[in-house]
Amino acid sequence: MHPAELIEWMAVGITIALIIIISLFLRGKWRKFGWSLALVVLLAYCVFYIARPHWIDAQIDRKTELVEVYLEQQFPNEVWKITTVPHREEGYKHLNPYYIGVVFENEPEVTYHYWADKNDIYQISYSTDKNLDEFRYKEPK
Repeated sequence: MHPAELIEWMAVGITIALIIIISLFLRGKWRKFGWSLALVVLLAYCVFYIARPHWIDAQIDRKTELVEVYLEQQFPNEVWKITTVPHREEGYKHLNPYYIGVVFENEPEVTYHYWADKNDIYQISYSTDKNLDEFRYKEPK
């Protein structure tokens, strides 16, 4: 379990525990309201926890399409491969799933990372294992 998930679980657990403890000191319909509120918070978090990976997948797909259109406009005669972070697999939780990696066919040792918003697409960084003096597709900031 990633530390961020552990913190989320602890925050929800503490919140629900506080609501239940406070509701124990209340009487009548207020106690029922407290228990209902604790149940609603628990259900809301469960729905959030189940829906979040699907939401991230949808956002990644949308951003990948935006980056692909951008690359077709910027580099029309080039061939590239787009990669994304497999955020559902173990060992990748620490990486930002919204960074879109692009590897060009004629420069396979460099991965360029792009960020896509609704209106803006720009190159965030690049990564390589080799010392290269010149990058073919490095965009100015």
